[in-house]
Amino acid sequence: MSENKSKIRFKYIFSEDYNPKYVNGAYGGINPRGEIVVTFFMERSAMPKSQTFLLKNGKPDKELSAERKPEDLQESVVRFVQNGIILDHKNAKEIHKWLGDHIEKLEKLILKK
Repeated sequence: MSENKSKIRFKYIFSEDYNPKYVNGAYGGINPRGEIVVTFFMERSAMPKSQTFLLKNGKPDKELSAERKPEDLQESVVRFVQNGIILDHKNAKEIHKWLGDHIEKLEKLILKK
């Protein structure tokens, strides 16, 4: 890139299968190469495989049975993992700053309400 230029334009190319995902948690750490590995997940309560209800006026009323596997279903939480990222130190710091800036803007908007 020439040192004489005073501006640059970035153009974004989206893959046809681009599909943002909702996440509410992350897990990871530093790998043996010194990179930060982040695995994103969406966390929710566990659900039975199936349920059978008695109908009343055409609507589910009383649960008759449920396939509750595993046995610890009521104490289980599901973390659905869809994607993750691997960052070197420099890029992790840049994204950390970018995210911090946006959190700060969001907090200012929230305080205005």
